[in-house]
Amino acid sequence: MLNHSFSHDLIEAGCDEAGRGCLAGPVFAAAVILPLDFDFPLLNDSKKMSENNRKIARKFIEENAIAYGVAKLSHLEIDEINILNASIKAMHKALQKLKIQPQLILVDGNRFKPYENIPHKTIVGGDALYMSIAAASVLAKTYRDDYMEKLHEEFPEYMWNKNKGYATPSHYKGIEINGICKYHRRTFNLNPQIKIAF
Repeated sequence: MLNHSFSHDLIEAGCDEAGRGCLAGPVFAAAVILPLDFDFPLLNDSKKMSENNRKIARKFIEENAIAYGVAKLSHLEIDEINILNASIKAMHKALQKLKIQPQLILVDGNRFKPYENIPHKTIVGGDALYMSIAAASVLAKTYRDDYMEKLHEEFPEYMWNKNKGYATPSHYKGIEINGICKYHRRTFNLNPQIKIAF
């Protein structure tokens, strides 16, 4: 059962990212402010939801959130500043898109950098604990999945419509046969002989 809020008396924005462990494509992040009476029984950590339920949840979140923002950082920026810094920068960009400034930022994970002098709280597994973070995880995941499906049309040999750029056997097989393409992250382990769990 997800908690409605962390503080109960502050405007909270939940933040999460998607695509941090991928071999290719951008990292996406979302920030969401939900009303206190928000209720959607299907909502959970996006990784625990079916693709169809994520799509239903995304529509409901976008229609009922007080505010939300989604942003991405390219594979080139990831290679330049590393994936942790890129994930945090993407979250900052998502927060910038909110039409209302939060009084507290809830972040899934254990690392974050201060944003606009707004207090923040990092929560490991927060996307399975708090509605706003779960909602952010759904938006980040669905927006990124849609983006990777578009990239798949350009490079179908990597099966990004199925693996979304993650280090799966089908993705490694595509790299082994075709080499890497312009969307691959050069600073990640792209050797198909060495399977690394992200």
